[in-house]
Amino acid sequence: GTSTTTSTRGIPGTVYRSVRGVARLVGSGIDLALAGFAPLLDRAVPIPQREAVLAALNGVLGDHLAATGNPLAITMRLRHAGEALDLNRESLVRIFPQASPRVLVFAHGLCMNDLQWNYSGHDHGTALADDLGYTPVHLHYNTGLPVSGNARAFSGLLQQLVEAWPVPVQDLVIVGHSMGGLVARGACVVAQQDGDTWLSRLGKLVFLGTPHHGAPLERAGSWVDLLMGLSPYTAPFARLGRIRSAGIRDLRHGNIRDEDGARKGESHKGGKAESEPDDGGRHGDGDGRHDPRIPSPLPAHVQAYAVAATTQAARPGADVDSLRGDGLVRIASAFGQHADRRFTLRIPAARRMLAYGTNHLALLGSAEVYARLRRWLA
Repeated sequence: GTSTTTSTRGIPGTVYRSVRGVARLVGSGIDLALAGFAPLLDRAVPIPQREAVLAALNGVLGDHLAATGNPLAITMRLRHAGEALDLNRESLVRIFPQASPRVLVFAHGLCMNDLQWNYSGHDHGTALADDLGYTPVHLHYNTGLPVSGNARAFSGLLQQLVEAWPVPVQDLVIVGHSMGGLVARGACVVAQQDGDTWLSRLGKLVFLGTPHHGAPLERAGSWVDLLMGLSPYTAPFARLGRIRSAGIRDLRHGNIRDEDGARKGESHKGGKAESEPDDGGRHGDGDGRHDPRIPSPLPAHVQAYAVAATTQAARPGADVDSLRGDGLVRIASAFGQHADRRFTLRIPAARRMLAYGTNHLALLGSAEVYARLRRWLA
C-alpha cells in the first residue's frame, strides 16, 4: 500500500527486497510490521538501533531467514567493539596489541546482539577488563536458529580463537546471558564429543538469567514484552505475535543438544507458527514431570556460577521458592535446579546469587550483579 511505499523511501533495494522476502515467507503478519520495520534499516539510522532491529528479527524468524538464504540473517561471529574478528594471529595482534592471557567471552540472549551488553551506561565486559585485566570478546549470533546448531558453531569459533590468540590463553571464561548460557553449555557438550582443546582452557562459566530447564515464553506473551523492553525500535515485532523460531522453542524448554526435544512437524504457515501443545510447563522448569531431554552435566573441571533474579524486593525470611522470577525465567531454572537429580547442574550455593528487584534485562546493568562478577572472576 501507499504507506508501506512511503515508509521505505530511501531503503537500499537489496534490503527492501530482503524484507519483502520475509513477508512472502510468513504471510501478512509481518506486512503489518513492515511499515515500522523497514525504515530502521536505513543507513541514516544509528548503528545500535539498526543492529537491535536485525537482532530482534533474527530472534523471531532467524531460522527461516537462514534457511532461505536471506541476507538479513545474522552470521555467527566473534566481535570486538561491534566489528567482526578475523580469527588469525596477525589480525588479532593488530586489534589486541595488549592481549591478556585472560580471555572473557560474552554470549548474548534471545533477540539481542553484542552491543546490548552496554546497558544503561554500564558494560560488564569493559568494567571487568578495567578492574581485572581480562580481554573481552563478544559472540554475535542468530538467536532464531536452534541452540544446538549455534552451540556447535560457537565451539568451532572458540577453538579458532584459542589457537590464534596473540599470547597463550591461560584463563578462558564465558559469561552467558539468557539463551547465551544455553549456547555456552551446548558448546561444552560439543567440545567434549569432538575433543576440542579450547575446553581445557575454560576455567569458569557464568550464567545470568539462563533458563537451564526452560522458560514459559509462550505464556502471557513474555517474549513479546522482552522485545518491547529492548528498544522502541523493536516494538514493531510485537505484531508478529505467534511466530516461534526454533531458538524460541529451544529457550522455552532449555534444549541444548540436537536430541533435545523433537522439532518434527513444526512449521510456519500463513505468518503464524503452528502452536505447540501447552504442556503446562511439564517439559521443563524443574517440576519433576517427564523431561525428554538428555541430561547434560557441566564439565567437571569448570567452575560454574549462576545469577537468578526476581522482580520482587528482598523480604527478610521470605521463602525463595515462593518468589517469582525475573519476568521470563524462574529462579529454580536459572539456578539449574531440577526435581530430577539427573538434570540438576549442582551449582553450589556459594556460586549462586539472587538479585532482588531486578528483571531479566536489568541483569546486564546491575551494580550488585557486577560486584559479584568481579568477586567471582578475580
